[in-house]
Amino acid sequence: MYYVYLLKDLFDKIYIGYSCDLKKRLKDHLNKRVYTTKKMKGLKLNYYEAYRNKELAKLREKKLKQFGSAYQGLIKRLGLKK
Repeated sequence: MYYVYLLKDLFDKIYIGYSCDLKKRLKDHLNKRVYTTKKMKGLKLNYYEAYRNKELAKLREKKLKQFGSAYQGLIKRLGLKK
């Protein structure tokens, strides 16, 4: 399985990523082993989606990172504000 996930910090900054091992990747984020999130404080996993293949997960991550309607729809559905 492949996962697309959304992390949020104490200051409402959002990070979107994908991984084949969500537990390990989340642990890496929390232990400051990921360059892009190491300065973020109080990271929490807010959302994830599971996919059977890598290409679909990467495509969904890409769509969310374009901050278009896919992103806006997800943020609205989750009740998060950016």
